[in-house]
Amino acid sequence: MSNADVEAGRSAKETTTGIKPPPGRYNPSGNGPNAVAPAPPPFYYYDQAAAQERHHRTWVVPLLVIANVAMFVVVMYYNNCPANGGRDSCVGRSFLRRLSFQPLKENPVLGPSAATLRKYGALDWYKVVYGNQAWRLETSTWLHAGLFHLLANMISLLIIGIRLEQQFGFWKVGLVYLVSGFGGSVLSVLFISRNGGITVGASGALFGLLGAMLSELITNWTIYSNRCAAMVNLIIIAAINLALGILPRVDNFAHIGGFATGFLLGFVLLIQPQFGWSEHPSGTKSKYNAFQIVLLTLSVALLIAGFPAGLISVFKGVDGNAHCSWCHYLTCVPTSSWKCDK
Repeated sequence: MSNADVEAGRSAKETTTGIKPPPGRYNPSGNGPNAVAPAPPPFYYYDQAAAQERHHRTWVVPLLVIANVAMFVVVMYYNNCPANGGRDSCVGRSFLRRLSFQPLKENPVLGPSAATLRKYGALDWYKVVYGNQAWRLETSTWLHAGLFHLLANMISLLIIGIRLEQQFGFWKVGLVYLVSGFGGSVLSVLFISRNGGITVGASGALFGLLGAMLSELITNWTIYSNRCAAMVNLIIIAAINLALGILPRVDNFAHIGGFATGFLLGFVLLIQPQFGWSEHPSGTKSKYNAFQIVLLTLSVALLIAGFPAGLISVFKGVDGNAHCSWCHYLTCVPTSSWKCDK
């Protein structure tokens, strides 16, 4: 699954590898692995943007990957399947020993138990709302249900994040990642099952990066070549990613919340001067056009209003499903092949 990435002003032979999109956030209370969607689209930048890209070294995205992998190892160490589970049924016990995985019937994606994930920060509605454990809104984005879940998310993060960090720098991409993960968790808590289910994964943050890609294309419209092709490609990929979230045991609310947060942040953090601004004498052409300023202002207003409203609803114990009878279809659509747990 790869897409040609052709930058304006360059030879058509200069291509880059396609991007795999963020996979589904895994719900360890289910029995199946998360869904993996097709790749995010290529960029179609003007040469000015390509030149800017070379000015930023990438280090925060690799650091995020290292932190996620390290966290998985720590969780597996304390999970200690041979001591706390069925000694003979632990996967890889002969060579992994303490780091061996839970039995496949309990965790099919090769990882710890749900109890261990809950202990070390998984998103749990009751503990967030009534246990004064709001920190789970962020810690859950650093946990993964299993090795397969971790690999899928980290490969996506490397391919998506490095490209964005090269162009916009470490602090912008890092901020989009962290805040989008938090935003995804807030929406997830409002709609998560009240029957003791938990969710983990960095996919809310990854969908935030995907949303930021879309808003970056919109707000920096004047520096793109082949704009319509880039827009259609990106919208299709985003739609496919979100559509796969309707499969069971995938927390699509974390995806939607992360995508929406990243989309708004992109208008604020990834704005670039309009084309030709630097070529005009000082003061003869505005650095940003009115369209960019309007989008930035609206995004700031929505972020300032949205996060407090969401957090107040979370800590009041609001059940989003009680106020939206059809919203549960956004995360799972029942078919003859599977059922959904509302």
